[in-house]
Amino acid sequence: MASPFYTADHEAFRDVVRRFVAREIEPYAQAWDEQEEFPRELYRKAAEIGLIGLGFPEAYGGVAADRFMWLVAVQELARPGSGGVSASLMSHAIGAPPIALAATPEVKARVLPQILSGAKISALAITEPSGGSDVANLRTSARRQGDHYVVNGEKTFITSGMRADYYTVAVRTGGPGAGGVSLLLIERDSPGFSRTPLKKMGWWASDTATLHFDDVRVPTENLIGEEGQGFKIVMRNFNHERLTMAAGCTAFAEVCLDEARTYAKERQTFGKPLTQHQVIRHKLVDMAERVAASQAWLEMLTWRLEQGENPVAEICMLKNQATQTMAFCASEAVQIFGGAGFMRGGKVERIYREVKVNAIGGGTEEIMKDLAGRQMGL
Repeated sequence: MASPFYTADHEAFRDVVRRFVAREIEPYAQAWDEQEEFPRELYRKAAEIGLIGLGFPEAYGGVAADRFMWLVAVQELARPGSGGVSASLMSHAIGAPPIALAATPEVKARVLPQILSGAKISALAITEPSGGSDVANLRTSARRQGDHYVVNGEKTFITSGMRADYYTVAVRTGGPGAGGVSLLLIERDSPGFSRTPLKKMGWWASDTATLHFDDVRVPTENLIGEEGQGFKIVMRNFNHERLTMAAGCTAFAEVCLDEARTYAKERQTFGKPLTQHQVIRHKLVDMAERVAASQAWLEMLTWRLEQGENPVAEICMLKNQATQTMAFCASEAVQIFGGAGFMRGGKVERIYREVKVNAIGGGTEEIMKDLAGRQMGL
């Protein structure tokens, strides 16, 4: 049955992205994971098919798109089962929107075309060693001196942290609390700015780093928005990030289902395929139920956003449901694969290792429940 949410344009774009992923990512996903990196050239190739510019202003090289076009892109990128590639390749999706929304016209004109063409890499730097989701109490300071800000502090768990060129950084320019938070664009080679790579449980192909700011001088024109407006911009960013994460998690869960179903049809035990054992059929049905429910909720919330609604509580709850669906399907897929599922090299093993980063990143499950509860008046 045709979906009420996707037009012929959406499906044409899906075909383009699917062929790109099959050609440029899937054959190399495992090798890139082991190498803990992927070629920088992939950004340019992704930009050529409109992936990098999706949803950004056309004046800077962007591509007009609704949220369903974005769902198509995110979910097709999940097909190789490599969250690390998706995370770093699309790190501009959280790093660049504040620039497009609130930077000065001069900064937009200088920075966005480079990012959207794939020539430069954008990252978002919010989390600090002292606290993750508690953005209102961040400590990295930016003290104004003439026509510069002097930045001191640290950020950690930053996706594309090692090789990004432009960092959208949350800093404290004012007093305590959310009202003292601002955003600055800090460039890679700024004196006093250094980075330390981090090793992770999953997302190996994504470079992740701790950032160190030691009297880094940032021109005042690199302020994104006005002083004290950073928290509001960050919160707006988080809603998009959480919906995107929900889309990705649901798609990774479906990859686990597809891989497990294919394997179960081929694998023979006790003289018959695994699918002829009732317990295995039930596992696959349980997985399919959860994927279908998460996908339906994702598409309905996306439609509501397109209508101008702002269902914050449900976005938080969906993010949790999608990560839990991914966790369930990854675990069941590894179980169906048995010993083969524990061996490095397969999609289900990679996805299993990447479950927890999704349940933590973009706001932990516990924070999501708290935010949802407050939105519900609890």
